[in-house]
Amino acid sequence: MSNYAFIDSQNLNLGVRTMGWQVDYKKLRLYLKNKYNVDRAFMFIGLVANNQKLYTQLQAAGFILIFKPTVRYFENGKETVKGNVDAELVLYAAAVEYANYEKAIIMSGDGDFTCLIQFLEENNKLLHIITPNSKYSKLLRPYSKYIVEISQLKSSLEYQKTGIGGRSKP
Repeated sequence: MSNYAFIDSQNLNLGVRTMGWQVDYKKLRLYLKNKYNVDRAFMFIGLVANNQKLYTQLQAAGFILIFKPTVRYFENGKETVKGNVDAELVLYAAAVEYANYEKAIIMSGDGDFTCLIQFLEENNKLLHIITPNSKYSKLLRPYSKYIVEISQLKSSLEYQKTGIGGRSKP
């Protein structure tokens, strides 16, 4: 049996961008497979009409996308799109896919996943918590031995434009 990754896409994306870089998702998928034997990587993501190109790229990189409808609203005169994926991620990791994997990687720094992480640890199914940076929720501190900060992997996972059709270097 293999390991599965459950990824909060917005938490990962925004957390890494606050540090001034972008994740190369092809490299991330290969890293998860090679380093942690991740057979299936579920990415929980908000469904936005004009993001089809992104969704196609993520699927081509090997991610299984689980879509959440989004809500648009205005905050301080700026349009914001919100797609809260927490419930879906917990449901997939603790029920839908639970019997199909040996160990789980939760990729998020969000403290809302503490109950899931506790459940996985108690059932010997937690491999790692991969956080976007060192500013993860204090609620995750009791699980610090499982935490890997993706910011420490920047040199191997950063997206770099080559100038040739905007593709990333291998």
